Amino acid sequence: MKRYLSLAVAVGMLSFTGCSNIQDNANADESSQIVQHQPAEKDATSEKDQAKRLSGSELQELSVNELGEVMVLMYHSIGYPETTWTRTPENFEMDLEELYSRGFRAISLTDYASGNIAVKAGFTPVVITFDDGNENNFKYIGGEDGNLVIDPACAVGIMENFKKKHPDFNATATFFVNANPFRNEAQAKDKISFLIQNNYDIGNHTFGHADLSKTDSEETKKQLANIVKLVNSYAPEYEVSTLALPFGGLPDEDNRAAVYSGTYEGVSYENKCVLRVGWDPYKSPFHKQFDALNVHRVRASETNVDNVGLYDWLKRYDEGKKTRFISDGDPSTIAIPEGFAEVLREDISDMEVITY
Repeated sequence: MKRYLSLAVAVGMLSFTGCSNIQDNANADESSQIVQHQPAEKDATSEKDQAKRLSGSELQELSVNELGEVMVLMYHSIGYPETTWTRTPENFEMDLEELYSRGFRAISLTDYASGNIAVKAGFTPVVITFDDGNENNFKYIGGEDGNLVIDPACAVGIMENFKKKHPDFNATATFFVNANPFRNEAQAKDKISFLIQNNYDIGNHTFGHADLSKTDSEETKKQLANIVKLVNSYAPEYEVSTLALPFGGLPDEDNRAAVYSGTYEGVSYENKCVLRVGWDPYKSPFHKQFDALNVHRVRASETNVDNVGLYDWLKRYDEGKKTRFISDGDPSTIAIPEGFAEVLREDISDMEVITY
């Protein structure tokens, strides 16, 4: 299929209902030590300079703290009208611009979960996720020459365009899919190949959007293995290793192990990162309480979020009520202010810890 990334006139978008049954936690803990953030004025430092070890005064000036929080943003549909589970194209682009201007830079979910934080000094990692694999996440429309082009009003189209304006943002996301990725079976292979080749990720959202709090081990394995089988039918070498729980539902403890790994009809899977439904930013991967199998998300919405949406948390960061992860620019080191060492993971042996 011939494809171009040039912009085309947007056509009407379909809106889909996203996950529901949220249990918000509007009283998330805000007692962590406050570190005021002053983002770097420029993001044009060469990679060679960024590799230079920062001095204590430089770390202090940038308010570096790699034990601060990371926002994992939860989106569903991109379309009209704006609702709890639908963000308009204009508002999604506004979100990206707001994050960019405030010194956030996108990283992949797998890099966050593994502690591979390759963000320039003075900047904060952010993870973008989409649940349900809706058509308005990745849609083709007819171009002026009759060829298919990426709809500039779908999530991928908006992020691809954002990359052109702000390549240093590293616009990327994980798309958690169900049985019919992006609601077009004929285009699924092409779309999944495009995403993988362009540094996006595909995650598991169960085959039938199942509430795993209501399934036994065998049904859980079936739901998860069938997504792996489906994705691998399009991309045989790709490893599906992340899961976003529909409705945030977990089985009881007797059946929970199947959420993390299992085998069904010869298809095996292992989820290295499991996402709950959203309410607050989550811990640094270097924090001793970080759990990659229980990652919280922030609802990227302004509708019915009850003070726990993206802009609510940005306000808390501005007011110094929460502490955000601020990078030292070196993925091989962990730089933290004095006083934070007590919450550092004790099992880190392959990275140098720097305090100032």
